[in-house]
Amino acid sequence: MSVNCSPCASCKLLRRRCSQNCLFAPYFPSNDLHNFAMVHRVFGCSNLTKMLKDVPVEQRGDAVKSLVYEANARVRNPVYGCVGIISNLEIQVSELQKQLAIAHAEIRTMKMQQEFMFINGGISP
Repeated sequence: MSVNCSPCASCKLLRRRCSQNCLFAPYFPSNDLHNFAMVHRVFGCSNLTKMLKDVPVEQRGDAVKSLVYEANARVRNPVYGCVGIISNLEIQVSELQKQLAIAHAEIRTMKMQQEFMFINGGISP
């Protein structure tokens, strides 16, 4: 980062000088303070540094997106985080599949009733 640019979100939040080789600058620009604050709150700066250093540079952007998503999930649900969100979605999908199966059964029943009425000349049982 050059002297003329504003510090990244990490350096702003931690009130330090943002250097040219700042690990966080490419992933947390100065206008992204909220995302860095969430990740910092959940994982801490040293853990975040270790995690990013363990990831190849070309994959760090995706890793940061995942960490931001997980941090936001952990703030909403500290125990289960993303797993809680996934579990809730699986439950919703299961319920919707049941509703869909019921709707399909009702459609089949109506079609059979229509066929029966057509075959019997409009006389219902």
